[in-house]
Amino acid sequence: MASTSPVIRATDPEEVEALHKLVLASLDDDQAVDTITIPLAGKSSIADHMVIASGRSTRQVASMASKLAEKIKGELGRTTRIEGLPTADWVLIDAGDVIVHLFRPEVRSFYNLERMWAFGDAPPVPTAPVLDADADTDSDD
Repeated sequence: MASTSPVIRATDPEEVEALHKLVLASLDDDQAVDTITIPLAGKSSIADHMVIASGRSTRQVASMASKLAEKIKGELGRTTRIEGLPTADWVLIDAGDVIVHLFRPEVRSFYNLERMWAFGDAPPVPTAPVLDADADTDSDD
């Protein structure tokens, strides 16, 4: 049975970085594809880092997620919450200070979390059409 207790966040920045490095090393060892980190510190209260990576199959995604949770528990003594493991199209691992999203490539491109969390790196979405006030005054004919 899965634990419903909240995942504890660290107060020590070195502990946060140790967790982040462990996550990245584990994903690299398991041959994750296109791993990126989005820094969230100061931008969101949910975590300090969001890591997004892909696996080539549901089996690889599930394996990466299980191994990562075991490593975090074994090496850092921290519990994680995992969602999506049975289908393994998109697995979320909440380790408190680091949130990890593991996807199959097709699912990753569909949801495009990188763009959603770009914080200004993505072009702004216009809210209303912009009318050109000078359009009627052009008289270069």
